[in-house]
Amino acid sequence: MEFVILQSFTNYIEAHILMGRMEEEGIRCWLKDENTVTINPIWTNAVGGIKLMVAKEQLERALALQQQYVQEKRMVFYCPKCGSNDIEFISSPRKALNWFSALIGAIGFDKEWHCFNCNADFKEPVEKNSSD
Repeated sequence: MEFVILQSFTNYIEAHILMGRMEEEGIRCWLKDENTVTINPIWTNAVGGIKLMVAKEQLERALALQQQYVQEKRMVFYCPKCGSNDIEFISSPRKALNWFSALIGAIGFDKEWHCFNCNADFKEPVEKNSSD
């Protein structure tokens, strides 16, 4: 059986949540490089993150489930500046202000949220209360 990459993650929790959703729907899947990234996080970018591998013949169904999961997740978190839920968690290269920060920036990436509505960057989104 041939497996293909559905998505890469920098966080094992997010990878396990989506893998669990896939398994509930009967999609054959597994996580590649999970141990490497979890034990030695500095290698995350070098190995390409934790990869959710799915059976090639189930890829179309897995993509549909992945999109559904992303949409459900988007409806829970909002931009603290404008209230839009058109946000995404991104990794961006650190801004090099001098040689020292350029050297440090080569080691890792800043992780932050970005709002595509107001173009704001922020550390944490606002979470919708269950009573709303």
